[in-house]
Amino acid sequence: MRLTDRFVDRLPWLRSQRPLLVLLDVLAVALAAVPVLRTVQVGPVPVGAAAAAVFLTCHSADLYRPRLVLSVLEDLPRLLLAAGLGTLALLAAAPSVGVTGDPTWPVVPAFAASLALALAVVRAAAYSSIHALRRRGHAGHPVIVVGGEPVGSALAATLLDQPHLGLRPVGIVERGASARRLPVPLLGGIDRLERAMVDLGVHDVVFAFPEPPDAETVAVVRRCVEADHQVFVVPRFHELMGATGTRGTEVVQGVTLMRLRRWGHRPLARWGKRTLDVALAGVGLVVAGPVIAACALASRIETGPGVIFKQTRVGVGGQPFTLYKLRSLRPDDEAESATRWSIDGDERVGPVGRFLRRTSLDELPQLVNVLKGDMSLVGPRPERPYFVDTFSREESRYADRHRVPTGLTGLAQVHRLRGDTSIAERTRVDNFYIENWSLWSDVKILVRTLPVLVSAPRGEVGAVRLGPAGPVAPAAPRGTPRGPAAPR
Repeated sequence: MRLTDRFVDRLPWLRSQRPLLVLLDVLAVALAAVPVLRTVQVGPVPVGAAAAAVFLTCHSADLYRPRLVLSVLEDLPRLLLAAGLGTLALLAAAPSVGVTGDPTWPVVPAFAASLALALAVVRAAAYSSIHALRRRGHAGHPVIVVGGEPVGSALAATLLDQPHLGLRPVGIVERGASARRLPVPLLGGIDRLERAMVDLGVHDVVFAFPEPPDAETVAVVRRCVEADHQVFVVPRFHELMGATGTRGTEVVQGVTLMRLRRWGHRPLARWGKRTLDVALAGVGLVVAGPVIAACALASRIETGPGVIFKQTRVGVGGQPFTLYKLRSLRPDDEAESATRWSIDGDERVGPVGRFLRRTSLDELPQLVNVLKGDMSLVGPRPERPYFVDTFSREESRYADRHRVPTGLTGLAQVHRLRGDTSIAERTRVDNFYIENWSLWSDVKILVRTLPVLVSAPRGEVGAVRLGPAGPVAPAAPRGTPRGPAAPR
């Protein structure tokens, strides 16, 4: 693999049209500034401010994202807004320009008009070039359509008839479809999709109402996203979604396509997450060191030697690791530690233990796990092997939580799904976090964790005894719902 290919693999946005459009917008600002520079003394800073304003406006208006339908007429209102804000940025950075009574004031509307015209012209030229490259097959992408009559077949025919859209159908996947009525070859059922994508070198796929069962289709969609394929989905009631696409949608001859978010856990993003973990965990250990020492001393007085409680948990990839906590109760034996669901409400827990668990101070030593790389600051909470086996049998997607490192806190925790709460709900929320992850989402979860800990301490629900199929709740307060594996 060439060095340039490796660099592009680490920065996938370089494959898109975004860099070209950003460069052309900057060029448009420079072209519009030429008559201003000839008339008044304006330095590079005001022009740079105008370029930054145009970039931020176009970025916020979604004009840089990859799109199938490229139309200056559709973009024109947002381009005019960018020109107006770019002009205001120029005036803010060069207050002497356009002052009332100044003979040079006409340069302001002239710059605004020139900038709007330049943005439209360079975009039109760029779109025309991209359309030409797509028609010749140089900038398009082969795609497999999942779903036959009527939507999938019609969509494939439209894409074949309009190559400037950039998607070139090479086959249809559908169980029981008739090859004689399809515009492209029939590749088999949905079980053949992933193999066909590899064989044909296809990285884009459109799911257009394939036959049920939906659970099987959803599982295939998730695997395609995790393989970093570009996935489009035709939503239900697509006929009612309007003619103008919004963020993440494309409208192709009356058929709405939703572009699913690309897999966020790329190498560069994982490196950023790990950097954040190490930095914050290191600072946290230094700041919380005296607190940990005081809690350890109190635990030593109440429970005796061995204040650091070590327990096997399951981490990323299903691999076990040793988790550290401050001891709040000395179990009778290893079996109790490994298989008892909760000790909340246990009479053996003393005042110190109850305080540590209520405030979650017993979990501070897990910052060491974060530094070691066993865990992350944010992720699905790690569970013991016994319960992982139990819950994996009862919840179809429970094992999917181990696609990323487990965390000290997580989206489920800030939604108060901790302690004796529904395993089904935790599984759903944890997998939603994984599939929609971003570094900013981790920051938001960290910010929201402390208020949740303060307002909803652990121990509100009674202890859980172990039944033959897993955790079983004791008599719960009236109105407390129950999940399939644990009390809600």
